[in-house]
Parts: sequence; C-alpha cells; structure tokens
Amino acid sequence: VQLQASGGGLVQAGGSLRLSCAASGTTFSKNAMAWYRQAPGEQRELVAIINSGDSTNYADSVKGQFTIARDNGKNTVYLQMNSLKPEDTAVYYCNVVLNPIPWGQGTQVTVSS
Repeated sequence: VQLQASGGGLVQAGGSLRLSCAASGTTFSKNAMAWYRQAPGEQRELVAIINSGDSTNYADSVKGQFTIARDNGKNTVYLQMNSLKPEDTAVYYCNVVLNPIPWGQGTQVTVSS
C-alpha cells in the first residue's frame, strides 16, 4: 500500500500548481483523504480534507486558494493550488485521514517572491 505525491516544483508568487496523490496496492474510495504540508523547521499541518462523499474542508490559511478533489476511478486525489505565496513553500504529503499509512516522500513546492 503506497501513496505517491507528485506535481510539485518551483513557481513564482501568484502562480498555480496541481498536485496529485496516486494510491497503489489498495483503493481509498471509501476513505477520507487529506493533503498536509510541512515547511522547514515547522510541524506538519493539515491543508485540506475530502471525504468519501466529496465534502471538503480547508485550513483557514488556504480557503479560497486551494481546491481538493478526488477521482476514485483513478484512485487519485488532487490539490489545485492557485495564487501561490512564498509562505506556501513546503513539502506536501497526502494520506488517509483515519488510520494513516506510513508517510511517503511528499512533493516539494517552492514559491519564489
């Protein structure tokens, strides 16, 4: 069972990125899934959650800026990030909300000013 995050990169402030989280080894269509991020020297924080019914919740810091979505047919969760700011720079991870599996490597997002 593995979750592979991808889609990160270097982008200028105001730009956009779409992150993907592909699951392998099992299906998570009945699970709430989440994106987290961890900036250097900081604790990992929850960014966005999507439940099995596609209801979503966001950290206050990204409301109106990020959108989480899922494609159960592709066993993939996405994070659309718009109007990126330097403070969004972090390694982004995805995981199951309940009974999380071991964390993967995440994907680095770097926003330059």
